[in-house]
Amino acid sequence: MPPSKPHAKPQQEQKSAPAITPKYEPQRGQCPILYSLRNCPYAMRGRIGLFKAAQDVEVREVVLSNKPDAMIKASAKGTVPTLVLLNQDGTNTVIDESLDVMLWALHQNDPEDLLHQQDPNALPAMLALIKTFDDEFKTQLNAYKAAKRYHENNITECRQACEVYLQDLEARLGADSTRGGMEDEQADRFIFGTKESLADIALLPFIRQFSKVERKWYRESPYPNLKQWLNGYIQSVMFNKVMTQYELWKPT
Repeated sequence: MPPSKPHAKPQQEQKSAPAITPKYEPQRGQCPILYSLRNCPYAMRGRIGLFKAAQDVEVREVVLSNKPDAMIKASAKGTVPTLVLLNQDGTNTVIDESLDVMLWALHQNDPEDLLHQQDPNALPAMLALIKTFDDEFKTQLNAYKAAKRYHENNITECRQACEVYLQDLEARLGADSTRGGMEDEQADRFIFGTKESLADIALLPFIRQFSKVERKWYRESPYPNLKQWLNGYIQSVMFNKVMTQYELWKPT
């Protein structure tokens, strides 16, 4: 979820999650607990990161209008995703920012090298782009959604404000698409070249959200690379898995 002021620690002891965490050693027979909301793009982002890391979690589907006490006890912030790591020493580590969940998971296991670990400049570049979208694009997207929902007369202006960021992605996704003067139609295109990265899966939920505001306009929009990229994800096995519908979690 968007950055927030630090919250008071719950009574249960916690450990802060460093930027690069050591290998997680859970309590015997336990796996991390993920408080989630199926259609929230931030929760979706966290689930995608965990899926890509092949990290098993106990998904607890919640509604934010009626947050379970266990979730509030874990994180007074009360947002999704909230990931609770049950450590061997009996303490908990709580991670309640979507990007931090992704980074934690991929630092544990990154079989597809989404962090591009051989390039020291790659991760800072990814994080800078993600920050731009989190800080700027999301604000414009919220205005665009509100204009559509409330039938405001500035919807075109709101959409155009979002398009500034889409144009950047369109250019990135189309970069180096020719080799030796011949178009390489077989090459998969991602935001940072021909190799998928953290940036792709972090921005995916919000580009999907944009595409659903004015569906007809989006289908006809002049962003072929972006539409192909998004469709590839939406039609993937991965996306189907992370969008699994869970029953509302209730404590036993």
